[in-house]
Amino acid sequence: MKHAVAKDTDKAPRFWRDDALPFIEARAIADGREVCYSRHAHAHFSIGAITHGRSTYLHERSAFEVGVGTVVLMNPGDVHACNPIDDQPWSYVMLYVETPWLTDLQHQLGFSADSAFRRFSATHTQDARLFTGLTQLYEVLVDPQQDVLRKHSAAVEFFTDVQQRLNPADQLLREPNFKLERAADYIRDNCTQLLKLEDICEAAQLSPSYLIRAFKQHFGMTPHAYLVNRRIQFARDQLRSGKLIADVALAAGFADQAHFQRAFKQHLAATPGQYRD
Repeated sequence: MKHAVAKDTDKAPRFWRDDALPFIEARAIADGREVCYSRHAHAHFSIGAITHGRSTYLHERSAFEVGVGTVVLMNPGDVHACNPIDDQPWSYVMLYVETPWLTDLQHQLGFSADSAFRRFSATHTQDARLFTGLTQLYEVLVDPQQDVLRKHSAAVEFFTDVQQRLNPADQLLREPNFKLERAADYIRDNCTQLLKLEDICEAAQLSPSYLIRAFKQHFGMTPHAYLVNRRIQFARDQLRSGKLIADVALAAGFADQAHFQRAFKQHLAATPGQYRD
């Protein structure tokens, strides 16, 4: 079940949460002049992107002026605050990630085998790739048309990129391709079901971080894109037999007919109706 704080005005904070992805929460502030923080800290890891204007970023004993395009990072326990500059408008999006989940991802990427979280030394960065990745992940998370597998995969992909660009680890040994083939087989055999990333990983005996990276390298698409493609192939067979579009959308595993229509047109440059007729 998804939860969101309703907006009273366009300036009110927006929150996103999903019980199926309990390790991550998202927040957006359209007008940073409406909020002012005292110095504080979190038990979780926080990362945000300034999407408009400029603000003051206080981190531990340091103060920075940050602007649009900047990504800010707060390790668990870091004392910090972001506040407006002379009542200038600014906006941002934030992601709050549970520390155990991110620590586990670090270990998957080749960090030491102990249970400690490896802190980030960077307090902020203007890495354009991370800025774009963070804002795109936010849009995927809050989009009700995206399913859990897409959201979970996007989170793993983005935070893997964060780790590799800001906290590089030793490269992992390559897993045999048969494990990736096993993942593809599992997706193909269960493409009409509601699949979770954990289901595919368990079937292939691969970690989420490795699966996301290696699957795309091997097959040229992410596990989620592979799943959608298989659903479209299933739908084509159903449509050729004359079945109703609404029934096909449901049978193929799409959330609704509108979602099915969009995905079908993206893959075949034609609507399901045009293809069937």
